[in-house]
Amino acid sequence: MEPFLTLTSIAAPLIRDNVDTDAIIPSREMKSVSKRGLSAGLFAGWRYTDVDARVPNPEFVLNRPEYAGARILLGGANFGSGSSREHAVWALAEYGFRAVIAAGFSPIFRGNCIRNGVLPIVLDPRPFNEPGHQIEIDLPAQEIRAAGQTWPFDIDEEAKLMLTEGLDPIALTLLDGPMIDAHESADRQSRPWAWSVLSQGEPA
Repeated sequence: MEPFLTLTSIAAPLIRDNVDTDAIIPSREMKSVSKRGLSAGLFAGWRYTDVDARVPNPEFVLNRPEYAGARILLGGANFGSGSSREHAVWALAEYGFRAVIAAGFSPIFRGNCIRNGVLPIVLDPRPFNEPGHQIEIDLPAQEIRAAGQTWPFDIDEEAKLMLTEGLDPIALTLLDGPMIDAHESADRQSRPWAWSVLSQGEPA
């Protein structure tokens, strides 16, 4: 994953409560398990007046020129509720969003964001809803800066580590490789019977 340190961007406002994962990426848009090719279906039910023909809805925020290139999305309460589909975050990330500032998140969606390099920030999004204003997110400092003001935000240490270092769950686990090796070595000594079957299959 690409490490997340600082990000400066305009923010696209989708400040609605209870935006669920089926709205973020409708099930009909999930035609494979790949992370690629999902951005065209992002918010498809709202983004297009004709979904099949991909006719843009000019009123939807992602189709408005003043929000072109936004890498920050503003959301309401309980953002990412509904099913646990990880495709929702894949679609957001492929579209270009690196952060979502919302009043609250579904816990599963929040976890999916962190595992895929998207920073979920729990804050009132309304102060950042100013078209054209640049917003700076500083993850190491845990601050958002805009229009001469600063807002601190909370994030747990493990999530911060994963994002700032660009670690997926496997890479995070491998940081404890020496401890895992030491545990296995000690366990082989204290419980050799538990390793006997495995040892039979190991090269001589």
